Amino acid sequence: MGTWESRGLRGSVLEDMINRTNALYREKQLALIQKIPTPITPINIDKATRHITLAYFDEKSTVDYIGVAQGIPICFDAKECAKDTFPLQNIHEHQIVFMNDFEKQDGIGFFLIHFTEQDKFYYLRMSEANYFWDRMKKGGRKSFTIDELDPKYFFDHLKNAYIPYLEMVNRDISERNLDTD
Repeated sequence: MGTWESRGLRGSVLEDMINRTNALYREKQLALIQKIPTPITPINIDKATRHITLAYFDEKSTVDYIGVAQGIPICFDAKECAKDTFPLQNIHEHQIVFMNDFEKQDGIGFFLIHFTEQDKFYYLRMSEANYFWDRMKKGGRKSFTIDELDPKYFFDHLKNAYIPYLEMVNRDISERNLDTD
């Protein structure tokens, strides 16, 4: 079981960027996406600042964000990667299961990966995530490289740190529709 203090502030800049983007999407009535808090049990609370200094996670969380965009259910998890190789240990089996079940209900699930060294974002579709996950489960690589990813799903953030991930959702939906025609 992980502890609150052992995870530090990892991902807080990415989370802030996503939250700002989601606020903009809501303001423009493009989407309503919310951060799903991870349930915790506080162990130590600093009485002076009223901040939690130590806590245990109550249960495994499924995804970081969930909501709807133009009537389409969306869920995603945000990940950061400093190098050109993404370790699959950063994705948990319960997340893969949840997102695949979500897609069976006609939703869109994906991982939003920020390659921090290049300051590039990648929209990892579930079909790709499943490919890499299955490869690992069959004894293959426990990671994937940036070179293995589909170039058309890389994108940059916009000024003011907005992450235009809905453009990738639209691309994903368009390609899925082409596959069913």
